[in-house]
Amino acid sequence: MNVLVIGSGGREHALAWKLAQSTRVSKVYVAPGNAGTARDPALVNVPAAAIADLVDFAREREIGLTVVGPEAPLAAGVVDAFRAAGLRIFGPTKAAAQLESSKDYAKSFMTRHRIPTARHRTFADAAEAHAYVEREGVPIVIKADGLAAGKGVVVATTGAEAHAAIDAMLVDSAFAEAGARVVIEEFLAARRPRSS
Repeated sequence: MNVLVIGSGGREHALAWKLAQSTRVSKVYVAPGNAGTARDPALVNVPAAAIADLVDFAREREIGLTVVGPEAPLAAGVVDAFRAAGLRIFGPTKAAAQLESSKDYAKSFMTRHRIPTARHRTFADAAEAHAYVEREGVPIVIKADGLAAGKGVVVATTGAEAHAAIDAMLVDSAFAEAGARVVIEEFLAARRPRSS
């Protein structure tokens, strides 16, 4: 069976490396892959990145299974597109991926299903977000709603830090569309275990 791994990080390299060890796997392609996967003779990097191109590639190479690593293609609906084309793929649908791709969606889901989470509010308007921080005080956590490559969270210990984070996300568009809304939540301090 031919396998396609979508992604370019270390996680995808590890997945591809392990899949290539299976006696049931003939060839492992990695789209787009990285310098490490390029050096591995058991793996083949594929330059395709657009979902339609990945679907075409999977059909042409008779891919028996596709595994998706990063969040961005999941949020863009790669699983839905593969399934619509009758191709096997491992990963959540676009709707399910919202738990990862939208902090507002995830927080609303947790609240709706009574899953414990920090108190929060979501804002698209900077003035409203600033007023909320003034009311709530610090420390407080400011998060870009969307995918920000692990960079969209500020744990603000001062009012200045909180207001600067809000302005960076909502006014200066530091995270583009990912920061078009912010989730502001209460700071939860970890409890230290008691020593015996």
